[in-house]
Amino acid sequence: MSESAPINHNSQPPTVESINQESIDTENSGERTSKTRQLLGMKGAASGETSIWKIRLQLMKPITWIPLIWGVVCGAASSGNYSWSLENVLKAALCMLLSGPLLTGYTQTINDYYDREIDAINEPYRPIPSGAISEKQVVSQFVILLLLGYGVAYILDIWAGHTFPNVLMLSLFGSFVAYIYSAPPLKLKQNGWLGNYALGASYIALPWWAGHALFGELNWKIVVLTLFYSLAGLGIAIVNDFKSVEGDRQLGLNSLPVMFGIQTAALICVVMIDVFQGLVAGYLVSIHENLYAAILALLIIPQITFQDMYFLRDPIGNDVKYQASAQPFLVLGMLVTGLALGHGGGVM
Repeated sequence: MSESAPINHNSQPPTVESINQESIDTENSGERTSKTRQLLGMKGAASGETSIWKIRLQLMKPITWIPLIWGVVCGAASSGNYSWSLENVLKAALCMLLSGPLLTGYTQTINDYYDREIDAINEPYRPIPSGAISEKQVVSQFVILLLLGYGVAYILDIWAGHTFPNVLMLSLFGSFVAYIYSAPPLKLKQNGWLGNYALGASYIALPWWAGHALFGELNWKIVVLTLFYSLAGLGIAIVNDFKSVEGDRQLGLNSLPVMFGIQTAALICVVMIDVFQGLVAGYLVSIHENLYAAILALLIIPQITFQDMYFLRDPIGNDVKYQASAQPFLVLGMLVTGLALGHGGGVM
């Protein structure tokens, strides 16, 4: 015979006040989440922020800085010359500031400026369409970020003892790509292939080149390999297009989901991500970095799993969940590749 639970004569049924309090707590939690998403520049944000500095930070989309900062780490690793000295740590940190908050902040701000009409349809809570900041203030912000970025790049070249200003030239090139990606008349993002490849290369190749050039000799093999790796980044960039399908259709932007439909574009996206990582693993085998190649190949498996679990089943509803689950494995694979190249002497 089982024991019954003792009856607590002091227990009280939930009151209207306690239910209302729970509702308020849930609402406050949801509001905090929305404000955090707003500050980081993520999907699902809420409007209403009044602090001009928080609004400026939102324009810079801090969540997008992480891959660029990581790219610098991969470049330092692929140089084969990085050592854990205080000077090198400070150099790397300054290069991360350049690639992340300054030049990525510039890129995101100028993109918001030229996307203000489409954001009014897709993401009306963004700072410009919501009226939280004036267009004049936005222009001044991206100009200041750009000039600061050039200044930091020049300092890094002097610090590294470059006879040719490699980091500054890379910054000039990267900011030019960012401009033609967002601004007419070229506006690369109007074409799903060109725009997403420019975005993928900006997130993988450019910061990788900067990190490699800072600590080693940037060579054409590193350039070609990272541009090839950026084709996997093209797939990652496509993921961001699914949240904007309706606005893209209305304004005539040929994103891949608009050109091919949701499911076909999702399939193209995952094939690009998986196949080009696999081909990079094959290249590592060809240069006899077999252990690193095996680790990179193993890191593709959980990405395929999350693609099946989330992304392919509902690309629009699960885009954020998929990226949060799968992308850590992709960026770990980038570091594995960088370490392999550094172990091989910065690529043969």
